[in-house]
Amino acid sequence: MKQKGTMNDLEQQLHYPMGDALPELGQCITVAPGVKWIRMALPFALNHINLWLLRDEIHGQQGWSIVDCCIHKEEAKTQWESIFANELEGLPVLRVIVTHMHPDHIGLAHWLCQRWNAPLWISAADYQIARFGCMGPTAFGGDRAADFFAKHGLNSPDIVTQIRARTNYFPSLVPSVPDQYCRMLDGGKLTIGPNVWRCISGYGHAPEHIALYCESLNVLIGGDMMLPRISTNVSVYEQEPEANSLALFLDSIDRFKALPEDTLVLPSHGKPFTGMHTRIGQLHDHHRARLAEVMQACSSRACSAADIIPVLFTRALDLHQTTFAIGESIAHLHALWFEGKLSRHLDADGVYRFTARAATALGSTPLRVPPPSGEQTAC
Repeated sequence: MKQKGTMNDLEQQLHYPMGDALPELGQCITVAPGVKWIRMALPFALNHINLWLLRDEIHGQQGWSIVDCCIHKEEAKTQWESIFANELEGLPVLRVIVTHMHPDHIGLAHWLCQRWNAPLWISAADYQIARFGCMGPTAFGGDRAADFFAKHGLNSPDIVTQIRARTNYFPSLVPSVPDQYCRMLDGGKLTIGPNVWRCISGYGHAPEHIALYCESLNVLIGGDMMLPRISTNVSVYEQEPEANSLALFLDSIDRFKALPEDTLVLPSHGKPFTGMHTRIGQLHDHHRARLAEVMQACSSRACSAADIIPVLFTRALDLHQTTFAIGESIAHLHALWFEGKLSRHLDADGVYRFTARAATALGSTPLRVPPPSGEQTAC
């Protein structure tokens, strides 16, 4: 990650209306009428998440809606209590909205909903998969994850042992989700206070991610689908082993082109920005470049997804980052495989490897590797 206050070349093409301002611990910054920005720390390489307060009114009761929650940890609860004391203007929380089921977004939803007797709003797919993560036998880890990653070449005994032992990762960050929810659907409209917010579904990063756009404010709460500084993680995992996640993601972000260029984007990571159409182009360029690099690697020899990790990620990775990186490597290989540019075969050692098809081998394909741009992938 770049240091605070520095910009890569791509960031300089965007505009940050708040400058370098960041919310202080337990405080908010107002970014639009009735919209407040909260920032909480995360214990990962991606070290923060942005959360949002929206001024609301339901059945005549004035209050606030929360958008996204942070992971389940006592420090986050303490920060929320400071927000409740200092930023709610004496009003209650009326509902909790979650853009998608990843732990930094849904982790404290159960606590917030209980704390305020407020309903949870989320897409159906992400609600059900979050419940599976809390209650399922593998909790997105364990033997099934280890076996899946091993089939894609991540099979060193030390890593396999660590992944097999990693059975409590999701429940440790999301111990529970509410027993009931209100369903958000693509195209659905939520009246939040004086404003109407339209749901825009997105795929590839999460099962059914919901971004929210308010025309009257010209504000998009983009969640993880539209980040200014990094490319969101786009992965394939054992629950959907044949997924074409990257194609889904790129198709999904193209839907934001219908919104005005000067839309204020409120991302889950990074700072509020404008220049969304430019950012969409940057993300396409980034993944086009990574696909060209993957194609080049598979043109010289058969590659597993584990072989592609150092192609896509040149820095050292810990176990947490490695599980994201292998998923992202599979996603890029699958994109080329689904396009018919790569073939996949299961070798005698039980590992999937990909090779360039003759018609698209290096030298006869138009894929080109652009110069480095400073773009980084989140993992």
